[in-house]
Amino acid sequence: METVFFKGTPCHTYGTVPVAGDKAPCYDLVSKDLAEVRCNDFPGKRVVLNVFPSLDTPVCAASVRRFNQEAASLADTVVICVSMDLPFAMARFCSANNIENVIAASAFRSPMFGQKYGLQMVDGPLAGLLARAVIILDPDRNVIYRDLVEEITHEPDYEGALSVLKGEN
Repeated sequence: METVFFKGTPCHTYGTVPVAGDKAPCYDLVSKDLAEVRCNDFPGKRVVLNVFPSLDTPVCAASVRRFNQEAASLADTVVICVSMDLPFAMARFCSANNIENVIAASAFRSPMFGQKYGLQMVDGPLAGLLARAVIILDPDRNVIYRDLVEEITHEPDYEGALSVLKGEN
């Protein structure tokens, strides 16, 4: 169980978030156009899992925009923005915000994603949604970076994630 906070209120997750060196669990998500997004879809690429509660919040939207702009331009890297939002909402958001360089993916069909990654909140005001985190996987699906954001209303450590992707760490 992990503990994060929503406006100072403790929220707990089901399980624990994988740490650097762990083999990341496989996942099955659904893209904004209802296509399957699977853990084995990106051979030879690093995968950035930008996980958050909902695109309908300013902080979550900001993280998608930031990764769309920066991380998606890195070589051999795929950015998957994951929430429990329905694919239709994701499609509207991406269209309205010119999001073309990341994959918006929903875990609405696979609640096991949140459980396997230790990100499904089980109590507090956002119970059932995913906690905010950035997890970077190498091409062999090993975790090379983990940022579980302690206060859900805060943005992730973009510079920390980008430095790992640029090989500065």
